[in-house]
Parts: sequence; C-alpha cells; structure tokens
Amino acid sequence: MQTNRLFYILSLIVVLAIFVNTPNVYAQQSNKFVVVLDAGHGGHDPGRPTKNGYTEKDIALKVALQVGKNLEKNKNIKVIYTRKTDVFVTLRGRAKIANDADADLFVSIHCNAHNTQASGTETYVLGVGNTARNFNVAKAENEVIFLEDNYEKHYEGFDPNAPESLIGLTLMQEEYVDQSIMLADLVEKGFQNKLKRKSRGVKQISLWVLHNTYMPSVLIETGFITNSTEGKYLNSSKGQQEISKSISDAISDYKASLDQNIGEFVFSPEVDEEFPSVSSEPEQIVKNVVFKVQIAASSRKLAPKAYNFKGLPDVSREKEGNLYKYFHGYTSDYTKAKQLQSNAKKKGYTSCFVVAFKEGKKITLDQALKTSAN
Repeated sequence: MQTNRLFYILSLIVVLAIFVNTPNVYAQQSNKFVVVLDAGHGGHDPGRPTKNGYTEKDIALKVALQVGKNLEKNKNIKVIYTRKTDVFVTLRGRAKIANDADADLFVSIHCNAHNTQASGTETYVLGVGNTARNFNVAKAENEVIFLEDNYEKHYEGFDPNAPESLIGLTLMQEEYVDQSIMLADLVEKGFQNKLKRKSRGVKQISLWVLHNTYMPSVLIETGFITNSTEGKYLNSSKGQQEISKSISDAISDYKASLDQNIGEFVFSPEVDEEFPSVSSEPEQIVKNVVFKVQIAASSRKLAPKAYNFKGLPDVSREKEGNLYKYFHGYTSDYTKAKQLQSNAKKKGYTSCFVVAFKEGKKITLDQALKTSAN
C-alpha cells in the first residue's frame, strides 16, 4: 500500500514537472494571427455557370490554397481552410469554422459571372444599402442555401429571393465593418495597382456568410469567368498565382497595419456618409448610456496617450478578442458624441464611428437612441 502511494506521488510530480516545463502550445497559437480562407462553392455546387468550360469552384479552391501557402510562410500567421478539396460546405458550416477558430479574418474567394462581357474585380463587405445590382449578386451568392438539406430549419425562414430578408441582415457585426473595408480596399488596390487589372471597387452587400462571421470578413470576386479574356486568365496557372499573391499581400499589409495603428487608414466608399454640422444641435442626453468614438483597432497594445493618436485627447483602450480597440471621448450626450466624431475625422480618422455602451456592454446605436425616445 505504501509502495503504491509512493509511486502515485512520484508519478504526480513527474506529470506536474512536464506540465510546468512544457511550452503551452495553445497559448502560443492564440498569439498567432488566424486567417480563415473560404473557397466558394464545392461538391455538388459548382458555382456560376460558364459557356467556356471554366468552373468557379475549382478556380476558387486553387486560389484559396495558394493564398494559404503564401501566408503560411509567416510563422505568426495561422491559416484555416473551410475546404481543401472538392466538397460541399454549407454556409452555416463556413461561418462556424471561422467563429470556432476565433479567427482574426474571414476571406471568401469567388468568381463573378454575367450574361454580358462584363469584367473586373469586386470585393464585398457586409452592408444593407443594396443597389439593384448588388441585390442580384447577394441573391446569387445566398441561393446556395437551397442546395442544403433542411435549409428552412437552419436559416430561420431566410429567403435569398426576398429583399426584406437581406434588409433583415442588420449590422450585428458593425464593429468589424471598418476593418473589413480596410482589407477590401487593400485587396482592390492590389489588383488595380500591382496587377493592372480593372477594379470595380469595394462594395457593401447583404451576404449571409459575412453576416454570421464574428470578425472582419470580405468576399472577393476575383473576376468574371464569363468574360472570354478574363475567364481564360482566371483559369490559368499564371493568373491564379498572380491573384493569390495579390490577395496574400493585401492580408499581410492589413496585419502589418493592425500591428501598428490602423487609424492612418482612409477609405472613401461608393456613397460616403455625410455628417452634418452638429454644433448648433440641442443636447440629446441618453440616460444610462455612454457614447464613445472608435478611432482605431490594433493587435498592438498602444498607450492611450494623445501623442499616439494625432493629438486626440481623452483616449481609452479596451481589449476584445485579439484586438485592442481605441476610443475617443466619453459622454451620454449623443450630439456631443457626433461632435467628437467630427473632430476625429478632421484629425484624419475618416473611418471612425460612434459606439454606445449600456451597463458596460456594447449596444447598437439604434438601441441607444430608442432608449432615448422611450
């Protein structure tokens, strides 16, 4: 009995010694920048049809795998794929992979199609202000839902053919939209400036898979496979190599910006929101609610001092996931919050936005202003 007890104690000491002296693999991985690469379509879903014999699911997979190969050369980046072979993955499955990984980025790769000889690249981020054409793109990308078993159950009545369903995809992930736009802009500039390709720009669209990923997310349309010249380029090894490098470079540039301070980023969307002068507006006090202006987000921990933020005073910092978020101001007056936002924009933080907190928890501006109305 005594021998068994001594053996147990010695075994426990050995196990503890191994545990203490072994590097924490999971802790190390958590410090890595996690990118989820999503090759669109797959399996019994080939993607957009084309008369030229090119298959979207195959091109998307080859590009995604090469983007991952490029990124994996950086030891500080971890790449996760939603698929690495020709298999069908549900939209909810793609989003779940990204969310379970607590990813820093979700990048979905596709090819475009049209019944004309349209050409050019487009990169989409989540938004609800759909133009007629954006609605058609959203409808086409979301209709993959119909290929899934029991889609009525899994998507809670969501109908890709109904505009009201797309409007229902509200910006639950609005806090990530600025970073999504930043990456999308880098992608499109890379296509245009480095590859000399036609860029159709960064656009906001209601896509289910972007709505349900809880991190900065973009969907890249690498070009039109229905265009005779562009389709041939997309289907070529040379084209896929160039596209992959351009995308991986954009992701690397995005990460580098986060490692410093993305407050330097400037983006002009198709329809930029106009912020009227608010100096003459009356106070709009919202009880039990605090408004701040988010000016930057970074994986780097910066001192919340004015010299780090172009002289802006009253900067605070909060950690959320792998990011540090930086805010300017602290007020229950929504009118003053808009004034603070206007000042931050004049300092160069053109993508800054007002956020609201209630009892220490973030709420949407709609919720905050409804509280005021009530």
